[in-house]
Amino acid sequence: MQNVLEEDDVVVNQSAPAATVVPILIYADVGTAIEWLRNAFGFAERLRVGRNGVVFHAQLVVGDGAIMMGCQGAEYRPPRQGEVQQYVHVTVDEVDAHFERAKRSGARIVDAPHDTPFGERQYTAEDPEGHRWAFSQHVADVPPEKWGATLAVR
Repeated sequence: MQNVLEEDDVVVNQSAPAATVVPILIYADVGTAIEWLRNAFGFAERLRVGRNGVVFHAQLVVGDGAIMMGCQGAEYRPPRQGEVQQYVHVTVDEVDAHFERAKRSGARIVDAPHDTPFGERQYTAEDPEGHRWAFSQHVADVPPEKWGATLAVR
């Protein structure tokens, strides 16, 4: 039996992450990627879907953000070595400590921690399947105009 929703009812889907924007990343081995992302980057597993011992979908969370993961298929594949298709940006509390954890866990460091002109301290790492991750900590409140940006919406 389906629930009947009234016009003012708020719909909450327990099967979907609550974040507004949720990237979906493709991995050749979702199960292995889950463990690596938990150990190296501190993600928490929200759910996984598998069949016959093979994980083909998962959701991970960090803070109020989330990612979904899918398995490689005919039209989906992880990036090739050295190929950048996207970066996932994640805000963390202590970027230097996060960097050390990722480095100890074997993340390939693309860009070491550094301060940016726009008020962030950040580093970039690559996971074992080639996805790029930018981890960033707010260190200063810098107006966009100070570093060359223009706000599109006021």
